[in-house]
Amino acid sequence: MTLWFWHQVGGLLIEEFVAVRRTASQGQRLIDAVIVLGEKKRRLKRGAEFDLAGRDVIAVQSKHRRLGMTVAGQTLFSKELLKRFQPRSIRSVAVCTADDAVLRPLLERHKGCEVWVYPVRRVMRGQLRITLAW
Repeated sequence: MTLWFWHQVGGLLIEEFVAVRRTASQGQRLIDAVIVLGEKKRRLKRGAEFDLAGRDVIAVQSKHRRLGMTVAGQTLFSKELLKRFQPRSIRSVAVCTADDAVLRPLLERHKGCEVWVYPVRRVMRGQLRITLAW
């Protein structure tokens, strides 16, 4: 789902971006992906470092389920954690497989936070439900 979103917007993709390193007093905080806009479309290795200062970036948090409080919170906090890297602008996106009529408006009240719903189709075969990506 993260790759699907990246193909929609382009830029430089850094998966498992380390927003906070683990120390004795804090846990490591990873963002599913950070996309640097305006860069050639390419993928860096997981956890790669890249100077975000002065860049337009997108934090991506992906969950293969309905928008929930966990991914909504991760989306909101990812935006805050990225501020320490001094990018020019930050968008923070929750990518999920189904929307939530209550949580989406609450998340999108926060400037720069948005929800993208990954397009899936569900096919019923007997009692088995299969989810297929487009």
